[in-house]
Amino acid sequence: MPEKITAPLGDKQIFIETGKLAKQADGAVTVQLGETIVIVAAVAATKAKPGQDFFPLTVDYREKAAAAGKFPGGYFKREGRPTEKEILTCRLTDRPIRPLFPKGWYNEVQVQTVLLSADGENDPDILSIIGASAALTVSDIPWAGPLGAVRVGRIGGKFVANPTHAEMQDSDLDLVYVGNDKDIVMYEGAAKEISETDFNAALKFAQEVIQPVIAAQKELAAKAGKKKREITVNVVPDEILHEAKSLAGDRFVPALLTPGKLARESAVKAIQDEVGAKLVEKFGAEKVTQFVINDAFYYIQKEAVRKLILESGKRLDGRAFDVVRPITSEVGILPRAHGSAIFARGETQAVTLATLGTGDDTQEFDSYTGGETEKKFILHYNFPNFSVGETGRISGPGRREIGHGALAERSIECMLPKDYPYAVRVTSEIMESNGSTSMASVCGGTLALMDAGVPLTRPVAGISVGICTEYSGDKISKYQLLTDIIGWEDHYCDMDCKIAGTEKGITGFQLDLKLKGIPFGLMVETVEKARIARMHILAEMAKTLAAPRLELSKYAPRIEVIRINPEKIGALIGPGGKNIKRLVEESGCEINIEDDGTVNIFSVSAEGMKIAREAITGMTAEAEIGKIYRGKVVTVKEFGAFVEFLPGKDGLVHISELANFRVKNTEDIVKVGDEISVKCLGVDEKGRVRLSRKAAMEERDQEMAPKA
Repeated sequence: MPEKITAPLGDKQIFIETGKLAKQADGAVTVQLGETIVIVAAVAATKAKPGQDFFPLTVDYREKAAAAGKFPGGYFKREGRPTEKEILTCRLTDRPIRPLFPKGWYNEVQVQTVLLSADGENDPDILSIIGASAALTVSDIPWAGPLGAVRVGRIGGKFVANPTHAEMQDSDLDLVYVGNDKDIVMYEGAAKEISETDFNAALKFAQEVIQPVIAAQKELAAKAGKKKREITVNVVPDEILHEAKSLAGDRFVPALLTPGKLARESAVKAIQDEVGAKLVEKFGAEKVTQFVINDAFYYIQKEAVRKLILESGKRLDGRAFDVVRPITSEVGILPRAHGSAIFARGETQAVTLATLGTGDDTQEFDSYTGGETEKKFILHYNFPNFSVGETGRISGPGRREIGHGALAERSIECMLPKDYPYAVRVTSEIMESNGSTSMASVCGGTLALMDAGVPLTRPVAGISVGICTEYSGDKISKYQLLTDIIGWEDHYCDMDCKIAGTEKGITGFQLDLKLKGIPFGLMVETVEKARIARMHILAEMAKTLAAPRLELSKYAPRIEVIRINPEKIGALIGPGGKNIKRLVEESGCEINIEDDGTVNIFSVSAEGMKIAREAITGMTAEAEIGKIYRGKVVTVKEFGAFVEFLPGKDGLVHISELANFRVKNTEDIVKVGDEISVKCLGVDEKGRVRLSRKAAMEERDQEMAPKA
């Protein structure tokens, strides 16, 4: 029988139902907020694939155009590969649920979210996270949930739970928060230089808001949940693990403390290969598979790294726990890029390029959920195999690249001027990786933008802080925070908390845990560690380039902004776009016209810019009474001549105003095609302009007359 529960989420109600749809899945729920509805289904294989040596969790989120009453764009009229929004929602859903599966359980699990209804106000990403938690909670799949999730905005200084898209326009915070009944599990988002104190307050607010949602899922599980299945976890036999430790002996710790990432990996690999061969010799190849060797050494390395940190007070590269690795940076390294930089922090190195574009370079995309439909600032992150000294498949960006680029993008975006007319793209090419390349992309991207002359409000930097913990029961009894973690600390320890910002406050953040949760008090310490490190990095960046350059690159398009009367837009465009097309061809410029009358002219040529500027000014100018114009006769009548005194704008010179004597025939004075000077005498209520050649000649004669 279907079961449905309701829970408050801030001042709104969320509905979770199970037992109605997708009943063949191990667990399935629909989640509704407003008129936005998603279905989330979870399925786990009954056994692991032979030789499986990792946990194959796949989380997928898809939006259907029909959910918003629309047709998909494109020729085929069918949804295709996932959009960036869908990929980022997959990651948002994946990261909090992944640490809560049993260690050593390798059955394949798929969690799939489909958007069924979109009201254009409530973003379904939060519903996807809650739905994944609820589906796993009511299923027979082993999982240590449930979790609650909420988006937090801050409007007028007050925190708001799950604001609508319209409300988010006035928010200086976009926090996606996931937690359990007592601890923080994951967060991600952006802010407009929010202080550390206010950021911590937002986390606390979110933790309180999600409690009814967690309680509701427990209630749903009690009513309709399945009994959790019995599982078998893959672990290394104790006798083999004990022998591996014995064979490795005292050599392992010195190998871990070898300076340099590649040298350290090589030293550890040599011991692993030697010990692995001896294990095979003693226990046999059937019992000591490559999986057993790898798993045994993962456990040994993890134990050794954590003991070094928690008991010996040592990090693998010899740093103190709160020290940032040496920083070096350069700008202007590439001659044709509009802006470029190298940023290196230890063995992490990024080359960043900034490109300024026109309005036509703005990225546009479909939005079925009511969010943004275009982006003028884009940051793309690329992670080639050589950055870690490896070979592998070469393909387009994966989910990780999309996610890292999005984090760096939102960390910098709010520092661009609000009405900056250029489209801007930053590309981060990772040259070396050993910890937090996304934060290196923030730092390098900032330097490249300033090198390009983009007037950032303030420079942005970012850093990652990790943690190594020891548990007593279900509570952390011992821990050590690690500023600027390297790859092995990320791999063998418990947290990767990335925080970016300026000297005034936080602009971007992302938390990933391998733990089931982290207490609020520890997060407050983490945020402060990140602030101290960020100030140090900003100071180091300032030694290379402290502020944006005053001049743009000579290869960047120039822009001039003209504001015209919105009623003149039609005249500027012309019938069928004739006027604007002709002007683009003549000037070689790109011209973008906005609804409020703002005209952006982009050009790499000063001459082309002049042609476009003068033409637009002329075509949209209003006739000024008393002003003299130089115009062309376009029509001759018995009663006078019509003169085009502004582009596309005619006025009548009555026959009595052609000369300072009586004129019998208009053509005695002017003919079609003649250029003459005329003075504007007035404009009637219908917009008709009266011109005078006689008055223009008299004014010219007065100016030329000798002074008394």
